[in-house]
Amino acid sequence: MKKVSLDALVGTQIAAATAASSRRAAVAVYGGHDLALRQTLIALAAGAELSEHNNPGEATVHVLSGRVELVSGSNVWCGMSGDFLIVPEAPHSLRAMTDAAVLLTTVVASA
Repeated sequence: MKKVSLDALVGTQIAAATAASSRRAAVAVYGGHDLALRQTLIALAAGAELSEHNNPGEATVHVLSGRVELVSGSNVWCGMSGDFLIVPEAPHSLRAMTDAAVLLTTVVASA
């Protein structure tokens, strides 16, 4: 069994995001390219964005800290600490309204 402190990761990843030229940072929490289930902690400095991209499979976003907007077409879902967002199966983007950290969970079907 492995234990991970998401609170500790939030702090280190937000610090990394605010220092990075991209204004974002990420670390794999569980899984990888060899597993269908993947969980990644993504930190975004205020104003940073993950530009529009397609959904690789089923996905959710759990907002761990700060405020974000999940945008798909004309739909905008606002999320704050503790909110759980279902990622639409359509092109979408994620924008940080404040310094923020989210836990992205994806399940990618095998080819």
